[in-house]
Amino acid sequence: MARKLMKGNEAIAAAAINAGCRHFFGYPITPQNEIPEYMSRELPKVGGVYLQAESEVAAINMVYGAAGAGARVLTSSSSPGISLMQEGISYIAGAELPCVLVNIMRAGPGLGGVQPAQADYFQATRGGGHGDYHVVVLAPANLQEAADLTQLAFDLADKYRNPVMVLADGMIGQLMEPVELSPYHPAAGLPPKDWATTGTAQSGGRRRIINSLYLYPDQLEQHIRAIFAKYAEIERTEVRYELHQCDDAEVVIVAYGTTSRIARSAIEKCRRLGLRVGLLRPITLYPFPFAAFPPVIERAKMFLVVEMSMGQMLDDVKIAVAGRKPISFYGRTGGIVPTPEEVVKQVQALLGGPGA
Repeated sequence: MARKLMKGNEAIAAAAINAGCRHFFGYPITPQNEIPEYMSRELPKVGGVYLQAESEVAAINMVYGAAGAGARVLTSSSSPGISLMQEGISYIAGAELPCVLVNIMRAGPGLGGVQPAQADYFQATRGGGHGDYHVVVLAPANLQEAADLTQLAFDLADKYRNPVMVLADGMIGQLMEPVELSPYHPAAGLPPKDWATTGTAQSGGRRRIINSLYLYPDQLEQHIRAIFAKYAEIERTEVRYELHQCDDAEVVIVAYGTTSRIARSAIEKCRRLGLRVGLLRPITLYPFPFAAFPPVIERAKMFLVVEMSMGQMLDDVKIAVAGRKPISFYGRTGGIVPTPEEVVKQVQALLGGPGA
């Protein structure tokens, strides 16, 4: 299939339809509105259902219902809207239902601003809602990856019966790049949805019940331990990351999404100055690529974490490095995007000046 110039939000929506998503429930909020707009126009053409709910709370519970019936279902929102969905996301995780969530992050806290930010990292990777659970979190750095990871998200959701979030910022959502939507083929070995509430006529007369309520503590603990055994499997098999020019790097920048693109530009400038700098880019934020760090730690002198926040992924990098090498942080927040020049200056300061 030929490459097509698309906006990031549209690429995500098109990839979802390509992956077999036929149900979308959501509520408008900037800067992700092109996703519901695209879905409202294109889903009916393929026999799908688009419904604008009265709120994000309603939307996520509609997702709960569609997921419980075995449908491939998507919702998208931006930071405050995702906050409103947290109770429903916890229910979906507790009921072990597959769905895909897209968060095109904006600045916060509160209503904040509509400019891009990355301050939802804690919310995404720590569950966000009540109880012991995780959401698988995928963080694209370009639009082709945004499309590919959206399709992967549906497969991972079905494979593990768990919500999967595509976490990007307003920059990824709004910029335009060429995207190729290749013919989609579901991952091999996806389990049958013999748990779905499709009616007793389709289930051989058996009642199927979707539930996240356990009144007896021992039953609930057993259920949670089973869910965490699933998370352990995800942590073993679904970690994704990229290493860029880390073989000889004295300073390794750790960044994801838009800031990883900025870091790449900064690394090119640093290399021209004779500064040996590399990039470790997490693609899965949960599970975080802790195993990628040990060989890098052996070679690097120090790490620089760059985020569009006051430092949230920084905590996971500290866990990964475990005090073996110094870690510095540079962040912009409130919707301000750091420049490559700013990152270069941080590297130069760490190494003792220009061309050190």
